[in-house]
Amino acid sequence: MRQTAAYSRTNYNSPMKLAPILFLGFSLFSHAVIAQDASKAAAPSQPEPKSVTVPVTLDHNRVVIDVYLPLADGSTKRVRGWVDTGNSDLWMSRRVATLLGLTVDCGEKTCSATGSLREMVIGGMKVSFANLKQAKIMVKSDQAQDVMIPGMSAEINIPSTILRNYAIVVNFPDREFTLGAPGSAQFHGMSSTIFVNPENGLVQVPSKIDNKSYNLGLDVGASISFLSQDVFDKLAASHPQWPRMAGAVGPANLWGMNDEPQWKLLRLERLQYGPQFLSGAVMVSTPSDASAILEKRAGIATAGLLGSNALLNYRIGIDYARKMAYFEIGTTFKAPDFDVVGLTLRPETDGRFTVIGVADFDGKPSVPEVQSGDLLISVDKIPTPGSTMGQVWSMLEGMPGQERKLTLERGGKQFTVAAKVQHFLGEPLEEKTRGQSKKH
Repeated sequence: MRQTAAYSRTNYNSPMKLAPILFLGFSLFSHAVIAQDASKAAAPSQPEPKSVTVPVTLDHNRVVIDVYLPLADGSTKRVRGWVDTGNSDLWMSRRVATLLGLTVDCGEKTCSATGSLREMVIGGMKVSFANLKQAKIMVKSDQAQDVMIPGMSAEINIPSTILRNYAIVVNFPDREFTLGAPGSAQFHGMSSTIFVNPENGLVQVPSKIDNKSYNLGLDVGASISFLSQDVFDKLAASHPQWPRMAGAVGPANLWGMNDEPQWKLLRLERLQYGPQFLSGAVMVSTPSDASAILEKRAGIATAGLLGSNALLNYRIGIDYARKMAYFEIGTTFKAPDFDVVGLTLRPETDGRFTVIGVADFDGKPSVPEVQSGDLLISVDKIPTPGSTMGQVWSMLEGMPGQERKLTLERGGKQFTVAAKVQHFLGEPLEEKTRGQSKKH
């Protein structure tokens, strides 16, 4: 407004008076544009970071992050990625395979996606697919699934075959994931030499249980830990006081496989994992045929694997190049892990959840009104279809004795059940109370 007022006090009707001012204005504008272009040309391009840290969503103890996929048209697509140190195979949803322009071929049990797999981007850092030429896609009813795995938000995993080319830190307490070029990551805490299978990047950590030495895998992609059946049975027989149960509830409810309602669970009193002593880790008994597969993939004798359930208080660093693992305690708070409603669920491809088992508590079905085959519609009026496994189990956990209002469907009809949260795999609450009263 001040500039317009100043102009009004001068007579610019004459072209002779206007021309020099127009030329001067054009000249100043031109110089400004040239200077700006020169500044742009002179500005150095930002170097690609050697290390990045991104936030984590911890979903059913699984580490999920944002991943950006460059597409053929030059654009990028953000999808959810699953950090999976215990799996050497690349998996993705059919949707992601289609976005990447891959060719999908289906067999009886799995589908494969083949084509040009170049890279993904994590936190601005390009991560190579490490010459991988094929990805796996789950199949159901002879069709490739649109989702990677039912009950997960992730549409692609980041397997050990990719991670082994980097250094990583999984920071459970602060919900962060760091990935960097070899030699770029900062590691803290106690260290341990590890075995890294050179063929697939799977990690084994020297461990001790009951003063006996074993190797145990390091799998932050698993929501629960596993022990070979022979080791599990020996420990269960030697320590009848250790809490145990049958039925995959809470974090042990892995994918909703048919045998999960019969799984045996045992809470170990003490476990040495590398340099760290862990207490209260819950382990699932692994049948001998599955243990043989794990051992073959590990490339070394192994007694099982440690999943995220045993590591939630730690920052876990893996220096693949130097074959070292680092363990830094981040919190001493021990959150209840099996104070839940005693259902075993199967997430379906359509987003619904089917009850496939009901765990016993004190020798009786913990939710007697529920049957296998019932559909879980809602928990406390919160709909479950379309949720992840982690979201549903957060609805089903709580303080022992609390009630959860379950809406289920059987034969096309809905009904409601009041289900109690039970204190699975722990000393009885009465004994705990008596012990505290004695101390006081």
